[in-house]
Amino acid sequence: MLDVRLIRSDQESVRTGIARRGEDPAVIDRVADLDTRLRELTAKRDALRAEVRSISNEVGRLFREGNRDEAAGLQAESKALGEEESELDRTAGELSSELRELLLRIPNLPAEECPDGSSEADNVVLRTHGAEPASYGDAQRVPHWDVAEDLGILDVQRAVKLSGSMFVMYRGAGAQLVRALCQLALDRNSDIYEEVRPPTLVRTDTMVATGHLPKFVDEAYQIERDDLWAIPTAEVPLTSLGRDEILDEDSLPRRFCAHTSCFRREAGSAGKDTRGLLRVHEFDKVEILAYCRPGDAPDLHAEILSRAESLIADLGLSYRVLDLCAGDLGASSRRTFDIEVYAPGVDDWLEVSSVSWFGDYQARRANLRYRPDGGKGTDVLHTLNGSALAVPRVWAALVEVNRREDGSVTVPEVLRPYMRGTEVITP
Repeated sequence: MLDVRLIRSDQESVRTGIARRGEDPAVIDRVADLDTRLRELTAKRDALRAEVRSISNEVGRLFREGNRDEAAGLQAESKALGEEESELDRTAGELSSELRELLLRIPNLPAEECPDGSSEADNVVLRTHGAEPASYGDAQRVPHWDVAEDLGILDVQRAVKLSGSMFVMYRGAGAQLVRALCQLALDRNSDIYEEVRPPTLVRTDTMVATGHLPKFVDEAYQIERDDLWAIPTAEVPLTSLGRDEILDEDSLPRRFCAHTSCFRREAGSAGKDTRGLLRVHEFDKVEILAYCRPGDAPDLHAEILSRAESLIADLGLSYRVLDLCAGDLGASSRRTFDIEVYAPGVDDWLEVSSVSWFGDYQARRANLRYRPDGGKGTDVLHTLNGSALAVPRVWAALVEVNRREDGSVTVPEVLRPYMRGTEVITP
């Protein structure tokens, strides 16, 4: 969440940042008003609390000296002040909760370098790599769902029977391809990223820490009986690994990598891109994430992007890198680079990775802190993350790009060791 002290000291710049996102900056005025009222109320409560303590000490002295009547009078005064202090404390608690709930719903401020714009149409294409879209032949212009059905490697019909719409089931070489992609992504990042297999179900405060709650409650799967949530990405548990802990500066940066199933309701996408693998409720993804000192964030952001980009390049896919505009950023992000691959069968650029720097926004929610070497106190960490590889759309693009005239699909060379040497997927 935003640092309320920043709102106190530089309210206008915060309003400007929120407006760049297309949000109403009046919400910052509301935060400032609540914060002022809370601080005034807290000061008054604390003054009353100190007065009650002083009177209590005086009552004790009077009783010891035998001045019971005077002591009794002061006791009555202390009781009245105590009741007033309790009422102020109750009101302060309500204001504090209201302020926190408001801050939890306010998005992060875009970085200064983030392009201005209101929607995905304003995102900036930084670079494009690989074949031009027009260069793909007729054999590659078949949608992946048709290719996969002919090969028997994707069984949507039975998945719907088992679980409902927008669930899919990979079979045979299709399932092997899923596993191969995930293992490749893990192996490519295991040199400096610690592999973690976190729980797939997490508590509410773990979802709140990344900003997925309360803002995106409609997109999440909840198990109400146990107050648990199915994770939409491994970013959620990885971010909270160090929650409420204080890390030593010399242990930074901390890098983590995880392969998990991910679950998203896609509640806002009814009727949009629902065929094949373009939008599904459950999918596999390998995520890489880092904690760092603020000054190290730019280099780590570039590192994560480079790793995600090189993996897509080695799979032989044409891709482009986008710098997301302020109006298209995720709520928690300060700056995001997206990687999109071209899928000739659907004739579209498909987002396969988002690489984001969150500043201290998530770290404040998760209470992620570090102790500077030789310094006093603690500082707030910065968090970054990226999709090393998200399976569905990469799988779809690979099947379309590598389809041959006879309907078979060539397996990229880099994946063959993970697929028991399979070079071509045939019916």
